[in-house]
Amino acid sequence: QVQLVESGGGLVQAGGSLRLSCAGSGRTFSSYSMAWFRQAPGKDREFVGGITWSSGGTAYADSVKGRFTISRDNAKNTMYLQMNSLKPEDTAVYYCAANPVPWILRNKEAYDYWGQGTQVTVSS
Repeated sequence: QVQLVESGGGLVQAGGSLRLSCAGSGRTFSSYSMAWFRQAPGKDREFVGGITWSSGGTAYADSVKGRFTISRDNAKNTMYLQMNSLKPEDTAVYYCAANPVPWILRNKEAYDYWGQGTQVTVSS
């Protein structure tokens, strides 16, 4: 069974940076894609960005493009989300997700496995 565990959330001032981690276990992810989603209070869970595990190709939502970077460490089975130039509107619970297909999908319904989420709060 795939398990995903996020870490690295916290409180940061606007303009600051945070790095989130998502540690995967239970199987190898060579044929998977993984993604970050976020959910703010009262809003739907939205796609932030994703990565294909084998090639490292990435895709991002327009709202974070140029500020957020996704990477992965194959040896550690860990995906990262480097968040720079944070804005108050980035405040949300951030979730990582995994999908057993080697391409990135932006709809949350496509993902089979989810982490528990980590809170990111950006103060103005």
